[in-house]
Amino acid sequence: MATLKPFKGLRPPKELAKEVAARPYDVLSSVEARDEATRYSLLHITKPEIDFEPGIDVHSQQIYDKAKENYEAYKDEGVLIQDKEDYLYIYAQTMEGRTQYGLVGCASVEDYMTGKVKKHELTRPDKEEDRMKHVRITNANMEPVFYAYRAVPEIDEIIETIVQTQDPEYDFLSEDDIGHHFWVIRDRGTINKLVQLFDELPSTYIADGHHRTAAAALVGNEKKNANPDHTGDEEYNYFMAVHFPNNQLRIMDYNRVVKDLHGMTAEEFLEHISKSFIVSEKGTEEYKPQKLHTFGMYLDGKWYELIAHEDTYDDLDPIGRLDVTILTRTVLHPILDITDLRTSKRIDFVGGTRGLGELKRRVDSGEMKLAFALYPVSMDQLMDIADTGNIMPPKSTWFAPKLRSGLVVHSLE
Repeated sequence: MATLKPFKGLRPPKELAKEVAARPYDVLSSVEARDEATRYSLLHITKPEIDFEPGIDVHSQQIYDKAKENYEAYKDEGVLIQDKEDYLYIYAQTMEGRTQYGLVGCASVEDYMTGKVKKHELTRPDKEEDRMKHVRITNANMEPVFYAYRAVPEIDEIIETIVQTQDPEYDFLSEDDIGHHFWVIRDRGTINKLVQLFDELPSTYIADGHHRTAAAALVGNEKKNANPDHTGDEEYNYFMAVHFPNNQLRIMDYNRVVKDLHGMTAEEFLEHISKSFIVSEKGTEEYKPQKLHTFGMYLDGKWYELIAHEDTYDDLDPIGRLDVTILTRTVLHPILDITDLRTSKRIDFVGGTRGLGELKRRVDSGEMKLAFALYPVSMDQLMDIADTGNIMPPKSTWFAPKLRSGLVVHSLE
C-alpha cells in the first residue's frame, strides 16, 4: 500500500524554468556549483555557500540561514509560485534517445519509517544531519528523491495519454544534452485514479537519494512528535519524490580507481589476482565488460579482461552475486588492503556517465595506479536486495540522468 499524495507545488514561471533547474546538491562541488549557478539557479538555495567567499564552512549556521533567506526571496520575487490546488506532476527525461517518465507526488513519512519504502544503501549520519538542517530551516523539500516502482500498465497508459494530449509546462535541453519535460496533472479524476493505483502497490524503492529521503522522513517524524495536536494529515507527514517504473530505468556502471598496489609490483599484483580471475591482456583499447562477473582493468597503460572464477560468487545470494561484492572480497580487501570503501582515501569512484576514458586519464596522470570497469547492476538485482532487507556495498549504482531540482518544490507548511 504505497502512498502517492498530490500537493501544492511551488514552481518557476515557464520563462525561468531552465534557469532555476539545477543539478542535485550532492553531485557538484562548491566550486562547480559557483561556476554553474546563474542568478535564479536553485543552487543558491541547495548550495548557498556559493553566495560567500570560497573557504567558508559549508555546515556553518550562516549557510543554512542563507538558504532560508534565498528561498524566501525566490517566493517574494515570483521565482517560485505555489499552485493553488493539490496536483500530481509528470517529470520526463530524455538521454541518448530514450525517455523515462516519472510521476511526481509525495511519499509518506510513515511508509519510510515502517519499511514500505525500501532502501538498498546505508546512510551516513553527518550527511543526514546536513540535509535535516536544510529541511528544518526552509520547511520544504527543495529537491526530489528518485524512486522506482514495479511497472503497472494502467499507470503507463494514463501517463502516455497525458503526454500525448497535453503540451508540457516546461520543455528544455540542459547544457549536458539531457531533455527535461514537465506536465501538471490537474484533472481530479486522473489524480484520484493514480493515487488508487499506487495504493495497490506493496512498496516503492529508493533508487537515488537515500540521504535526502532519510532527512525528509526524520524531520517529518520530529514535527509529528513535537505536535500535541498531530492528526496525520499535516503536510510534514509527506515528502516529494519522482516515481519511475522499474522497466524504464537504466543503472550505469559505477567504476573504481585505486591509488596504489599496496607495495606490490604490477607483476606481483597480476599474479595475486590470477588466483580468482582468468586474466587476459586486451592492449591499449578501452575494454568495457559486457556481462556479469566480467571486469575491465587498466594498469600501466594496458587494459585487461578479468573473468571471475565460479567459486568467487554465489548467484543464489542477492549480495554474493554482485560484481561489486566479488571485487571487494577478492581484490580490494585481501590483496589491496582496502577494508572500508566508505572511508578509505586510497580508492575513488567514477560514475558511468564519465566513460572509461576518465578511468584511463586518472591512471595515466599518475593520480591513480589502477582502475576497474564494472558491469552495471540491474534494477532486478537492486529490488531483490531491497525486498530481502539486504544492503548493497557502497557505490554500487549510478543512475543517469540525474533529476534536476527546482522544477517543483514541496512546502511543509
